[in-house]
Amino acid sequence: MNRSLAALFLMAASSAALAQMSPVGLWRNVDDKTGEAKAEIRIGEAGGALVGRIEKSLKKDAKPDAVCEECADERKGQPIAGLEIIRGGKKAEGKDAWEGGKILDPENGKEYRASFTPIDGGRKLEVRGYLGPFWRTQTWTRVQ
Repeated sequence: MNRSLAALFLMAASSAALAQMSPVGLWRNVDDKTGEAKAEIRIGEAGGALVGRIEKSLKKDAKPDAVCEECADERKGQPIAGLEIIRGGKKAEGKDAWEGGKILDPENGKEYRASFTPIDGGRKLEVRGYLGPFWRTQTWTRVQ
């Protein structure tokens, strides 16, 4: 293998690894109480900030036409599939974390301050929601 081909291969491999250390991608979250997969959420970036939507509900009892009945803002009555649940969140300086965002829990309609930290080589994402001094952390798994 010539050097330029080897260098190109190494650059491509390292770019893929760096991309994995980002919240951008498709994630599966799990119910804290039952351990059941709840949803797949696609996180992207728009204008340097995170945006995330429920791509599909994975709950056994999920209705295909379900809407966010508990939402209090413009998302009230919007279909769960495609519902924007993550807004904002920018890469924190000097950290592998995205902070300053908000996350919506469509089951109760509450929106929480949130941070997003890729872990385990980017295969998992720690999603921490804050309400005042209290927080809860979920670990989401990247969908390959």
